[in-house]
Amino acid sequence: MPRYELALILKAMQRPETAAALRRTVEALMDRGAVVRDMENLGQRQLPYAMNKHNQKHRQGSYFLIDFYASTSILTGLYDHLQRDVDVVRPTVLKKDTETSQQTCCGSKQ
Repeated sequence: MPRYELALILKAMQRPETAAALRRTVEALMDRGAVVRDMENLGQRQLPYAMNKHNQKHRQGSYFLIDFYASTSILTGLYDHLQRDVDVVRPTVLKKDTETSQQTCCGSKQ
């Protein structure tokens, strides 16, 4: 299974509501067969621009990164689920490289 990273922006909420939204997101991943490796909280920040989602204007959001393995076939259904969630302002799924490069810097000679 390929490795992915979900960059998730949730609307500004109190801690219990944020935890519930994250729990729903992780459960949606696991229900579709994904294996969640790690989750990182990047904190609440001002959005780079006002975002309209679900008839609300958002100026602040909570940023999270969720690292997971999943089949490519679940991504469309997952993205549709996240678009319908009223607490999610912006979901972005990125494919992560599994191989790390062992090359030396291009400026050094061997």
